[in-house]
Amino acid sequence: MKALSPAVAKVLKRLHYPLEIMLVWVRWYVAYPLSLRNLEEMMAERGIAVDHSTVHRWAIKLLPVLEKAFRRCKRPVGKSWRVDETYVKAKGQWKYLYRAVDKAGNTVDFLLRARRYFGKAIDQNDAPDTVTIDKSGANLAGLHAVNAERETPIKIRQVKYLNNIVEQDHRATKRRTRPMLGFKTFRCARILLGGIEVMHMIAKGQMIDGAVPKSSVAEQFYFLAT
Repeated sequence: MKALSPAVAKVLKRLHYPLEIMLVWVRWYVAYPLSLRNLEEMMAERGIAVDHSTVHRWAIKLLPVLEKAFRRCKRPVGKSWRVDETYVKAKGQWKYLYRAVDKAGNTVDFLLRARRYFGKAIDQNDAPDTVTIDKSGANLAGLHAVNAERETPIKIRQVKYLNNIVEQDHRATKRRTRPMLGFKTFRCARILLGGIEVMHMIAKGQMIDGAVPKSSVAEQFYFLAT
């Protein structure tokens, strides 16, 4: 592996385990519908005795660093967005998980929060020309609030069938989170969902061409640590 990024090197000082091993297990955790107990058993079969809670700690420490690195390598997205929300349980309460994709299916952004959003996606990806939503009155109100502060308003479309592409993206995340059986804290939910979304975007080919030449999805994920 190449030289580590300073952020990853700082995390390693507190984890005291080979990074190559940690990255493999963290990637498997966010890439596949596996529980922490599944991963503990799989590691034991390979002669690695690590408690499932340790794998969880690796994920919580490493994923925010890898997500930040990914955002520097993320391809630009289109100017026509589809926005929808689903729900995730954190600390026994249902929270909104928002996702925006462009018309090609590329993830624009995602956000877990208790209230509505649009600002984060626009701040990190520039404003779209068009946003398509379902019949959600709250999303419509949120977009009107954004437009009230803009000289050139974003065009708003409320056409449910056009949002099928973002609803399919929700299902991919739900399949992965189901074995987790909910999240104990909002912070853990935000970090782990961020890792799942990064892995999903890498699998969709959203890293900039040349960032990791001729590499597999796994190699692109590991590259984020350098």
